[in-house]
Amino acid sequence: MVIYLLCSLDRSNIGNAKILNSDAGHSLMQAVHISNEQYLTALMIFFVSYTLFETPSNYMLKRFRPSRWIAFLMFAWGAMTMLLGAIRNFGGLVAVRFLLGMFEAGLFPGMVYVLMFWYRPEERALRIAFILASATLGGAFGGAIAYGVGKMDGVRGLEAWRYLFVIEGAPSCAGAFLVWLFFPDYPETVSWLSDEERELATERIKGVASLGHQRITWAEARATLTDYRLYVHYLTYITISVPFSSMSLFSPTIVAGLGYKGLDAQLFTVPPYAIAFVITVSVAWVSDRYEKRSLGTSLSMAIAGACFIVEGALPSDSFKLRYVFFIIALSFAFACIPPLLSWLTANLRTTGAATLGVPLNVSIGQVGQIIGVYIYKSNESPGYPTGHYTNAGFLLVGAIAVLGLRVMYIRRNKRLGPEERRWRL
Repeated sequence: MVIYLLCSLDRSNIGNAKILNSDAGHSLMQAVHISNEQYLTALMIFFVSYTLFETPSNYMLKRFRPSRWIAFLMFAWGAMTMLLGAIRNFGGLVAVRFLLGMFEAGLFPGMVYVLMFWYRPEERALRIAFILASATLGGAFGGAIAYGVGKMDGVRGLEAWRYLFVIEGAPSCAGAFLVWLFFPDYPETVSWLSDEERELATERIKGVASLGHQRITWAEARATLTDYRLYVHYLTYITISVPFSSMSLFSPTIVAGLGYKGLDAQLFTVPPYAIAFVITVSVAWVSDRYEKRSLGTSLSMAIAGACFIVEGALPSDSFKLRYVFFIIALSFAFACIPPLLSWLTANLRTTGAATLGVPLNVSIGQVGQIIGVYIYKSNESPGYPTGHYTNAGFLLVGAIAVLGLRVMYIRRNKRLGPEERRWRL
């Protein structure tokens, strides 16, 4: 959780920097003299490198051990975040954001992949939720940190957003050394388990999860790349990536459009993310507990989609009501992701499928994240109808796709014999 919290802080703090001390003329955009289109390009380039390096990063994680690879990524993205505090022009911003995306790309699919070596399918959604929910905590902490750092504006002649990048990047660099030393790799190799515990941890996941010593084969890779049902999962992930991206990057801007200005716009991003943490974990627990991952996903997407429609339809001066629906929409837009990913991993049956399937899912989902960069148009402030309606459309289409995928698995199960392994729902 802590690792992904730091990662989400370092990824999304550019949204805080965009408006931090803008009333004094000292925001990122004002200090570096970039247009809104250039700012969007800097956001988009992050997802380009993120997409390119996700799948290779998962292979490297398997090749070098999770503790070593994740520690390297963590130190590198922390250094890139701190470097953002020194940029002076648009070119520097784009270059560093590209490198930041390259180093952050491997973390989330890598952590989901690692869970497959430790936990059974019915135990994963809650753990994925805690990882992903740490991004909501990152949003909450990010707003609170930005509020405090904003008061440092002008200290030693520097804008506050520069301190923000340095302060939020440094813990990732420091934490990388702890990950190198203490992050557990595989149940069959960790030293802090006794022989009996190691055998128990390995035996309990045989047949339903991957083992650390297993290697990917070309036959498994070919089967994974040609399995059409996985591409339905991938395309569905695009639909949830649009609101995930737009909310992560534009929450301070949207809250500013709800009538909160200056540092207050940073502070009022905290409650939505704090509530989203609780809802995300709760939905994941119910989905795992009752083996209803597909229903948990589709219901969350439908609720979030409906709230985005209301958000877009409300008058732009209905600040309090729009804030309430923003909180609900953000919470359930995040909550639909853990059960969907847990559902995918539960139906990946070989090491090769796990090694390729998880990063391909997240990589293809980056199409949605790139779309999310462009939907909240500055000339539509404060209502942002295009952004809200676009999020709603993708979420509702995704909810229908999830139900269709559920029907497909039910039909496959009906054709199986009594001793054959069932597809998870």
